Amino acid sequence: MSRCCCVGANREVVDLLEQTPAQMRGIRGADVAMIFQEPMTSLNPVFTIGEQIAESIRLHQGLGREEALAEAKRMLDKVRIPEAQTMLSRYPHQLSGGMRQRVMIAMALSCRPAVLIADEPTTALDVTIQAQILQLIDVLQKEMSMGVIFITHDMGVVAEIADRVLVMHQGNAVETGSVEAIFNAPQHAYTQRLLAAVPRLGAMRGSDFPQSFPELNAPHIAPQRQNTVVEGKPILQVRDLVTRFPLRGGLLNRVTREVHAVENVSFDLWPGETLSLVGESGCGKSTTGRALLRLVESQSGTITFNGERIDTLSANQLQPLRRDIQFIFQDPFASLDPRHTVGFSIMEPLRIHGVLEGEALQQRVEWLLQRVGLLPEHAWRYPHEFSGGQRQRICIARALALEPKVVIADESVSALDVSIRAQIINLLLSLQREMGIAFLFISHDMAVVERISHRVAVMYRGRIVEIGPRRAIFENPQHPYTRKLLAAVPVADPAHRRPQRVLLSDELPGNIYRRGEAIEPVHLQQISPGHYVAREPISSALREPK
Repeated sequence: MSRCCCVGANREVVDLLEQTPAQMRGIRGADVAMIFQEPMTSLNPVFTIGEQIAESIRLHQGLGREEALAEAKRMLDKVRIPEAQTMLSRYPHQLSGGMRQRVMIAMALSCRPAVLIADEPTTALDVTIQAQILQLIDVLQKEMSMGVIFITHDMGVVAEIADRVLVMHQGNAVETGSVEAIFNAPQHAYTQRLLAAVPRLGAMRGSDFPQSFPELNAPHIAPQRQNTVVEGKPILQVRDLVTRFPLRGGLLNRVTREVHAVENVSFDLWPGETLSLVGESGCGKSTTGRALLRLVESQSGTITFNGERIDTLSANQLQPLRRDIQFIFQDPFASLDPRHTVGFSIMEPLRIHGVLEGEALQQRVEWLLQRVGLLPEHAWRYPHEFSGGQRQRICIARALALEPKVVIADESVSALDVSIRAQIINLLLSLQREMGIAFLFISHDMAVVERISHRVAVMYRGRIVEIGPRRAIFENPQHPYTRKLLAAVPVADPAHRRPQRVLLSDELPGNIYRRGEAIEPVHLQQISPGHYVAREPISSALREPK
């Protein structure tokens, strides 16, 4: 039987499998630390950031409360968090995703461990924040002479940060070697298929139409081109959409500020088209998608579906519309009721809208499950009995049950590994070819967006700053923010690692304004057929280095 050993901070080798629970409590955090994938669920919502970091320091280093808080502040400075002293008194929900992940890194490194285990620490982060986190881990590793075990399914991240790679398949290690050997000369068939399925930025250069991904289980099938757009009238038109959320404060708890989540957004969507909305967390892309279905209320603007304005409809008038516009959410587990079988969840919209009943209803559920690559008997199982990829397929089956004309996919593949992601994307493209569905694809994964989009809209601080055909956006980006997004995408090639840059401690400017504050409008200027870019004063955070 193989052993599991660890070299502690005092360089003593210990066998972890022989340690008692009490001994392991002393090792965890002090000698071996871990960064989890989702910082929001890993941090305690009822304690401040300072208290949570100080807890580990007091436990393993025996410091008093004040000394532990001072050390916590020093660790926040080390992970480049601005205003660290103020940050100590804040709660997790008051921080952005990137800042919460930095707090998790500070907590993990607070006792100077010999080994850091990073479990998918950047999977759900936007590309620019991901680049900062990767660089931060690399810098701290060198400063502290620390070993890092980086668990990820993102091969671009592997090429960016790894020295050696171990490939696992169905619980077994199938190949190991240097990062250069794995990427340049993979030996195992699974490793070869895994690398072939990685979406690579720039792979679509010169191609006018989206293409399906090569799948791990069918590597020899040629990708299909997606020429599905139906010319004529748009099926969905959005004009000057504004969605703001009030922020209360002060002794009287009055609304003093507003979050400008969506600010004068306009676009069209044609039948059979995939329009991707891209941008960092907080830019307003998800709010835009939710506003189209009136899941959040907008202050102004018009939404026209199939020639009919839907932004003025009442709740009762909206119900028939939901047959034609469906939503696929990011987290499939949270989207499915754990108390009901997946068959019940899929048939629910069919029953609500009175489409089918009786035996025909059950047959429709079985057909939908088969259409998304599952088995009819899966209808009797519950959500917890499926993998993440299977649950996402179930959500797609539910969304397609009513044969909608428009599907809004909100980060629907961001947390899936490359093999499952390729299968889900190919499924969506196949259904688009068969049913003529128009997709509004909301994502921060630029390589996936390049592969599947007909057009791309880039959002920044609630506004569209560039929109146009996919080739124009990826091959001739004009706005500084678009170029910033593309430059931050990790390349799945260890020979092309990005040079170290200045590690930013601040994030992009927010979109919170005083109530009633006048906001300078953004005007889009056409620079080529269908390609529009905002001409506005450039934020200092976006200025390109000279």
